Formats: sequence, C-alpha cells, structure tokens
Amino acid sequence: MTSANLSREEAAQRSASIVVHAYDVIVDVRGATDAAQPMFDTTSTITFDASTADTWLDLLDGEVDSVVVNDEPVEVRYDGARIPLDGLRTDATNVVTVTGRGTYSRSGQGLHRFVDPEDQRTYLYTQYEPADSRRVFANFEQPDLKAVFNLVVLAPEGWTVLGNQPATSVIAAPDGGSRHEFAPTPKLSTYLTVLCAGEWARVAQDAWTSPTGLEVDLGLYSRQSLARFVEADEVLAVTKQGMDWYDANFGTPYPWGKYDQIFVPEYNLGAMENPGCVTFTEQYVFRSAATRAQRQGRANTILHEMAHMWFGDLVTPAWWDDLWLKESFAEFMGAHVSVEATEYEQAWVAFAGRRKAWAYAQDQLPTTHPIVADITDLEAAAQNFDGITYAKGAVVLRQLVAFVGLDNFLAGSRAYFTQHAFSSARLGDLLRALEDVSGRDLGAWSRAWLQTAGPDELVPELLTDGGKIESLAVHQESLDARTGAAVGRPHSLAVGLYRFEGAALLRDELLRVELDGTGTTAVLDAVGLQAPDLVLVNDTDLTYAKVGLDGRSLRTALDHLSALGDPLARALVWSSLWNMTRDARLPVANYLAGVMAHAPAETDSATLTELLGNCWTALSRFLPPQAREELRAAHAQGLLDGLRGATPGSDQQLVWARAVARAAVDDPTLADAVQREFDPTTRTQGLELGTDLRWAGVQALVAQGRMDDGALSAERKLDPSAGGRVQALAAQTSRPDAAVKTAAWQRVHTPRGNSNDEVDALVAGLTVAGQDDLVRGFSEDWFDGLEQTWRSHALEIAQRLVRGLFPPTEDAPELAGAWLAAHPDAPGALRRLVLEGQDQALRARRVRQAQAVLLGA
Repeated sequence: MTSANLSREEAAQRSASIVVHAYDVIVDVRGATDAAQPMFDTTSTITFDASTADTWLDLLDGEVDSVVVNDEPVEVRYDGARIPLDGLRTDATNVVTVTGRGTYSRSGQGLHRFVDPEDQRTYLYTQYEPADSRRVFANFEQPDLKAVFNLVVLAPEGWTVLGNQPATSVIAAPDGGSRHEFAPTPKLSTYLTVLCAGEWARVAQDAWTSPTGLEVDLGLYSRQSLARFVEADEVLAVTKQGMDWYDANFGTPYPWGKYDQIFVPEYNLGAMENPGCVTFTEQYVFRSAATRAQRQGRANTILHEMAHMWFGDLVTPAWWDDLWLKESFAEFMGAHVSVEATEYEQAWVAFAGRRKAWAYAQDQLPTTHPIVADITDLEAAAQNFDGITYAKGAVVLRQLVAFVGLDNFLAGSRAYFTQHAFSSARLGDLLRALEDVSGRDLGAWSRAWLQTAGPDELVPELLTDGGKIESLAVHQESLDARTGAAVGRPHSLAVGLYRFEGAALLRDELLRVELDGTGTTAVLDAVGLQAPDLVLVNDTDLTYAKVGLDGRSLRTALDHLSALGDPLARALVWSSLWNMTRDARLPVANYLAGVMAHAPAETDSATLTELLGNCWTALSRFLPPQAREELRAAHAQGLLDGLRGATPGSDQQLVWARAVARAAVDDPTLADAVQREFDPTTRTQGLELGTDLRWAGVQALVAQGRMDDGALSAERKLDPSAGGRVQALAAQTSRPDAAVKTAAWQRVHTPRGNSNDEVDALVAGLTVAGQDDLVRGFSEDWFDGLEQTWRSHALEIAQRLVRGLFPPTEDAPELAGAWLAAHPDAPGALRRLVLEGQDQALRARRVRQAQAVLLGA
C-alpha cells in the first residue's frame, strides 16, 4: 500500500494520539487564470495536542517548501503524500506550519480548475470526499479529527470567493488581487471544508427564517454563461420547503450560518454537502426541455444534501465503514421530504424504479458488502459510494421506520444530534438512541440488515378454489451473499391483491404482513377472499427484496400492466419483471414486448425513462446476435410508434425522442427517423429539439456515417458551450473510422490529458455497440496495461477508464479471470473493478445462453 492510501488502522492510531484544535489555511489562486501555471500556493497552520512525539501530516500531489514545528524550522521530508513530524510536545499544544504548493485538478478531485470555452472565464471549486482536501492544504486527513477552520483566500480582483462561512473581510492584497477572509467554522472534518473562486454569477439571493427567528441567507450561484438557465425560483422554493421540514422535525436548528448552493462544471458527483456551501453538478441546470422526473430528481438532491447538514456534517461517521450513517439517511430523507414537503409527491415511484435497480444490481455482484461495510483504507472508501450504501441503505431505513415507527425514528434522530453534535459517531451510537426512544432491541435487526449482504427473494404462493383464495403465503429466501449462510431478515411489508374492474386493474386489498425470516409465512387474512388477478408482495415498497410473481400475476403483468392505475405499483411490477429478465427467468423477447405494449400508456416519466433504458441494455447485451437482429426492427418500430403517439409537448414525447436517438447510435434503421426530427418541416408535432436532444441526434448520425466533419463542426458552432464541446467530442469519437478510434484510444489514456467529462465523452464514443471490430485490437491488450492505467491516472479518472473500457469480447470473463489470478497483489480497488466487470460480462452471457431454453419452455 502506498503512503497515499491511509489505512483504517493508521487512522485509528493517529486519532488516539492527536487532538486537533484549529487550522489556519491560506490559499493563493491569483495565478489561476494563467493556464501555464499548474500549481497554487498554500499555507497550512495546524494547532493540536499530541500524546506522541511522532506523527505525520497529509499533502497529496504537491510540493513542500518549509515545515515549521513550534517556531522551529525543520528538515522537509515529503514523499508526495505524507510529511513526517517528530519532536512534538506531549505536555503542551503544538503549532505546525507547512508552506508549499498544490496542483490544480482536471479530475474533479481537490481544487478543480475550469475555463469556460464560451467566454474564457476561469472557475475553481473543491471536491474533497473522501480524502482530497490534502490536495489543497496539509492536514490530518481523516473524518474523526474535527477542528475549527479559518480560511483566507488570495484571488484575482473582482472574483467571487465562497467558503463554509461568510466572508468577514474582502480587501486589496498588498501585492495584487484581493484578500478574502472568512469567519471561523464550527468544528468540521477536513473533507467537509470548501473553496469556490472565480467569476461566479450570483443568480439569486434570498433568506429563510425559522419560526423561532433564525435567519439563514440563501445564495444561488452558477457560471456566467449558464446563469440564464438556472431555475432560481424553483430551486429556492424547494430549499425553503426543506428548511421548514428539517427545522420542524430535527430539533437542532440549522447549525452552519449561511446556505449557499452553487452549480459547478465537470463534477464527479450529483452534489456534495459542504456545510454552508453545497456544490451541485451542472446537469441540474437544464439548457433545454426537461421532464418532471428530472426536476423531481433535482429536488431530491437538494433535500438529500440539506439532510447532510445534520446527518454527516453535524454528526460525522468516525470512519468510512459507517458511511451509511450519512448517505443512507440523506438518500431516505431526499425522497421522504420530497413527498412530505414539496409538490413531488411521487418521489418514491422514481426511487422504486431507478435507485432500487441500482441497489439490486450492486448487491448481486461478487464484491457486494454489508451496508455497514468493512472499509480497510481510503481506496476502498472511494468505491463504497455505491448502490448499497445509498439506495439499499435508504430502503433499509424505510424498513427501520416501519419497524420502530416514524415518530420514534425522528425522536431518536433528535437525541443522536444532541448527543454527538460537532463530533463523530459510530453504528452503536445511533442504534442506542433509537432503542432508547422506541423500546425495541435493534441488535438482531442490525445484524440481519446492516451487517450482511445480498437481497432477500420474496415470492407469493397462491392457491385458489372456486374463485376464492384457499391459501396465500410469502416464501422467503434469506441468505448472506458473501457466505451463503441463512440470515432470516425480518420484513414489515404489505401484500396487495389486484383484480380487474372492467378494463382497470385495481387494488381490492392491502394486507399487512410480518415476515420473521423463516421460509414461508402464511397470509391468513387472505383466506376466503376473491381470487386476485395479480398479487404484489411489498406493495407500497416498504422493504428491500427481489420480489417474484406467481404464474397468474406474471401473465397479468405482461398482458395488462398498463391497466394498473397506481404508478408506484406499476414501478414495482416493472422492477420484478426486469429482475427476472436479468436473472434469465423471463425471456428478453417477452420483456421487450411487454414494454412496447404498455410503455406508451406510462404516465410517470421516470418509470418510462427507466423502461426504455432497460430495453436498450437488453437488446445490446442480453441477446445473441441472431435474436438481436430479429427483435431490433420490432423494437425500433415500437420506439417510433411511441414517439408519434405521445401527446405533443409532453414529458413522454421527450422521453421517447431521447430513446429513439440513443437507439439510433447502434441501429442504422433509425437514422432516417433522426434526420427527420432535425428537419422543422417533418419533425414530430410539439417536440422541442433542444440542445440535449439535438446532440443525441448528432451522435447517432455521426455513428451511422450520416454526418461528416464539416456538418459536425457546424453543429459545434451552434453550441459553443462547455456542454457542446463535450458532446461534440463524444460524437466525433463515435465515428465508425479506425483512425478516429485509434486517436481517441491514445488520447483517453494520456495521463492528465483530459478532464473527467472529456474522459466520459471519449469512453462513450469508443464503446458504441456495433463498432466492436474497430476497437477489438485495443481490447485484446487491455488487461496488459491495467496496472499502468491505474498508476498513471488520478483515481477518479482511472476508475472511469477501468469501468468504461472493460472489453466487450466474448472471452473477456476468462481474460479477467486470468488477470486476477496473475495479479493477486494488485490494488484492492482495481481488483474490485475487474471482478465487477467480469461478473457483469458473465451475467450477460448467461442471459444470452438461456434465451433459447426460456422461449422453448
């Protein structure tokens, strides 16, 4: 393990011997507008107590000029990641000052520098989680060593500079530029500090006032060239609604002074919960038509990050094993508060179809882990921001709420905040708070739900006689995916019974059921009721499990799903059908036919988007070549019919149009349709050919050889924005030309040669389905260069390359197996990505191989 990869044991040893009081940090970015300057000056003064004479500071990818320990200059010893300290006082407070330089980032880690191609303005922002504040200033980089931060930033004259706290002074610096000094923060973890600097536009300024009179300033910022697209009124409305709800229910008043929100370019995440200054991806700034589902997703993220002001910022996990203590809670709160406090009352529908699908897929990989994970080091921590920690954890919290009651859950949370404010906590701390208020023993619940891996499987068993239910039971398979041992997870859930009333499929009964973890549980209240046409286990979506369908329910779903009026119930049934398809229990052809039969009637744009995306995956990965060609034409026609039949100007029309453009990248039969949509005289009535949709069409036409370089250049001139630049790169790389692919392959593997967004664009163009022959030569040698790729790129970029470029060849699983066997000592994070790629390729192969058998059956 390199010195950059801090282990859990090292962190525990350091926290046992160090108490940090304060950081005084000075960052000088006055040279940021000069692209020839790759670095910035940084000074960090740390005040701390020590019970040992020796320790170290963290500073990554920088340079160190001097180290002063208790007013005495000492020899600089720096290996690119750590600065050893010795001779510390154990009987008095220590003061250490480190001066040096940090490196501007293009990977979205540390201090990211971006130059807007539209107006050449320079923008800087930081992203530190889990351990990248050490790329900007020397510190003790671990979450349990909280301290007060005093930030000073030297910036070009006229720049806007934001931090966790309000600026207390902005004056001219003696040697040029301006000096911004910020108020001291409350105690914070290093990864939660923030710096944004540049010619940011303040899009809106408002305030929120609590019933007790607490006033919080609300700022909203973006790049100048995007400011006109920011929907400030809606963003601030959701912000105030969230503030109202959290203030009323969390007990502890908002603790961080101001509340700025800023949309930043080339972001690796959806958002980051920096106290007092939340950063968001610019994907939430819609430059053209957006669906209600997209706006609901933005509202969810706003409320997710706001929940972190308490879960994560006020009380922080002591180490990354307990990442769920903040992310699962924020994920749950994002949807829950959307329903409770905003217009987005169907937030759990999108969650059921999208976020849970992410969790199911992640939880069935060989690298699955418990929600409370075993995180041995920082590289493992960086990969734990996954579907288990977020989505599965959130559903398990819904199950916990059902188990202890919402009022008890909130009361326990309030006690937890009070007991651990401005400090760190672990799993047991929260469980004790919830046990105290609920009176329930959560030890067994925690062991079953938080400390084991894998999803349960729940299947209804129905017997009828004379049109009545003779018996109904839920069969439960509950195993730890890592060990195969029986777990017996308890579930508090509901079973819905649906019957036809005319053409409508309506719920007649909603039966509450408690599963104790054993094999089969009888639903006694169902006996004697009228036989249902569909049985939906986990109706209302209160628990986490893969849910099967009995034979009659499966036939009803495939033939009549659009007759089911409740959007959440539809999303849950669709989820069951997709899981059956991924598990080779339902023929891909049947799934595709079901989607094309019922998707035109789907009213929820999030569900519709997910369905059409699943179809693309099924066609491109889950079908053998001959079957793919047989079904492609019918699917293409279904997409066109869906587009033409959608209400003009509706969300559904936009979703169908996006699906057509995406499919056309791989399907030449759709190229004519895309060209028609570009023509104002033949475009589908009501369809807004906005920026995003137009670029999707451009990529399709380039990939199909329908647009030459001159036409692509003309499209680029129509959209000179940063988004246009990246979209044009993806389109150009999609060209079916061996020389283009070779150049793109070389470029994407050039260390520090591309930003994170540029890497995504290059990967997208290099992995166009149907162009495998053009990159086959690269794929054959891909495994040979894996370790070099991992070493030579920033972690964020390296992960994108390994995930995105995993070979699509039939022998890739065997090649991956050989590589894993030959490289037992490769970095654990790299081995995890290869294992996941291998497993996904094997799953796709199993599904392909099963099709003939399934259809024959």
